Amino acid sequence: MAHALDETDLRILRLLFDDGRMSMRSLAETLHISRANAYARTERLRQEGVIRAFRADIDPVAASLGTSAYVTLNLNQPDWRRVRPRLERLPGVVHVALVGGEFDAVLLVRAKDNASLSHLVLNEIQSIPGVVSTRTLLIFDELDAGGALPVE
Repeated sequence: MAHALDETDLRILRLLFDDGRMSMRSLAETLHISRANAYARTERLRQEGVIRAFRADIDPVAASLGTSAYVTLNLNQPDWRRVRPRLERLPGVVHVALVGGEFDAVLLVRAKDNASLSHLVLNEIQSIPGVVSTRTLLIFDELDAGGALPVE
């Protein structure tokens, strides 16, 4: 069972959000707590699933993925459990979300160029059994606010 987050937990999350490579020593010094306390709290946040992973924040354009799009899907509803793992395995699919409203799912995809995006949507995604239709929304510019941080 997850504990309620206190102010120190929230500060840890903010600091690690800004610099996931921050040492426990620096974290403890910044928060004015012991290294043992910083380590124990960070480990608890990780074990409870509040911190899911530590990873590199990769610039898609610098990584030769200059074309980004949201792809909305309409699905045969009972097929979602079979469709989702196939979508997650596709190269270029960064995020998959089941949503309510006009569409059943929304994907964030990144590709080298428009031809690669077209191949991904028309040949890969649309060929998955259970996908009824897609709509592609090209991203011209984006603001990446990163992960979710609790509001103060």
